[in-house]
Amino acid sequence: MQITVTTRDGASHPVEARTGLSLMQNIRNAGVDELEAICGGSLSCATCHVYVDSLPPGAELSPKSPDEEDLLDACDDLAENSRLSCQLVFGPALDGMRVTIAPEY
Repeated sequence: MQITVTTRDGASHPVEARTGLSLMQNIRNAGVDELEAICGGSLSCATCHVYVDSLPPGAELSPKSPDEEDLLDACDDLAENSRLSCQLVFGPALDGMRVTIAPEY
């Protein structure tokens, strides 16, 4: 299974993704260091902010929790498709999704 990650320089990187890991973990495990994820996924920063560019047909993301909403609201580059990648658990339905790493926080 795979996701495509676009880094801030516009380069696309195919990332082999493992089911059950967060999107953040999959991206970091693939060596995409641009995604800082300073808090390690504990939902206490927004340095894993991504834009969800596209999902496979029929796929849906889990709703944002109030804590995720609060952290995203503090981001200067908030967009409709903003998510914290630590809060998105990868599964087969997300195979083929595309994300872009948001500007530095």
